[in-house]
Amino acid sequence: MKIGIDCRTILDPKHGELAGVGHYTYFLLENLLKIDQQNQYVLFFDPRIGNAENFERKNSEIKYFPHPERKKYLPFVHSHLLVARFLQQQKLNLFHSPASTVPLAYPGKSVVTIHDLAIYHNPAWFPKGQKFSTRIAVPQTVRRANKIIAVSEYTKQDIIKYFGIPDDKIIVVYNGVEDVEDVRDVGDVGDVREKFGIEQNFIISISTLQPRKNIEGLIKAFDSLRSSSVFNDYQLVIAGSKGWNYENIFQLVKKLALTKKVIFTGYISKNDKFALLREASLLVFPSFYEGFGLSILEAMQQETPVVTSNITSMPEVAGEAGLLVDPYKNASIARGIKKVLTDQALQQKMIRSGLAQAKKFSWRMAAERTLEVYREV
Repeated sequence: MKIGIDCRTILDPKHGELAGVGHYTYFLLENLLKIDQQNQYVLFFDPRIGNAENFERKNSEIKYFPHPERKKYLPFVHSHLLVARFLQQQKLNLFHSPASTVPLAYPGKSVVTIHDLAIYHNPAWFPKGQKFSTRIAVPQTVRRANKIIAVSEYTKQDIIKYFGIPDDKIIVVYNGVEDVEDVRDVGDVGDVREKFGIEQNFIISISTLQPRKNIEGLIKAFDSLRSSSVFNDYQLVIAGSKGWNYENIFQLVKKLALTKKVIFTGYISKNDKFALLREASLLVFPSFYEGFGLSILEAMQQETPVVTSNITSMPEVAGEAGLLVDPYKNASIARGIKKVLTDQALQQKMIRSGLAQAKKFSWRMAAERTLEVYREV
């Protein structure tokens, strides 16, 4: 087969290749090209983004979508007409969009990956201006696609709930976590502590700074623990880029006089991320909604206990290895943090079960299952 994959999210100049959908596309593609020598892959990039040649293989061909400058002025024409015409000219057997939408005018066979439907749950979590995507592009894509990949069983049920898609059209393919051999030796703990001004034991949370991630609830829970002398020795490290409506988070830290206790790193490299995870006493991931929640597994792989939300996909990803809390109750988050950090036996149990849970997820398995989906189309 001649399989086309939209790779425009991979080398995002603002966030690097290891953020969000770009992270998914990068590792899925890397493993597909390793395991599949029978099919030919055509990889479509935006010409303004460099380093696409990193994916040149015997079984791959790099192509660039034309006229990217028109997207700013004519977004619909570019994304759904010009791109569709260009794809049709490539005479693909199958086109895979890893980012929720396929050009509406594209008539060929397609597979689409849906990561989450958070905007349908609560539009207030997102900036305005996405009506076309939510009302037309995504619904039309999932109805017209030959197969839909959902990154969790929870996301699959959301697709059925919101769009009425038949169960057998949706296949769950879990995200992977990087091979431990690739990440165990990256990053220097001493250097990363100095780099970010970390002077004490610390709790970490990794997520974009936006309302859906419940960073404000985490900060309030952390603040409520300061009355205990045990927690005076802890800092809270929040690693992630500034997202929509992030200003309230910084205002809260100032209001609670936590500027020396709460550290914002901004976007961090892979090396720094795994060094921080390895050194942290605990990952707290109290999001209101996740389609998957990769940070949970990354922390478990680095032998760090995890406290996460008891809703959406997070119990599915954490399994029996995480401690689940109610993200809508700050006191529940605080109790979870306190329970883990004051019980060394529990910490060791969570570390062991976390390592076992993380081993259930790999990008190679994700690629193998995705290849099966391609063959079913």
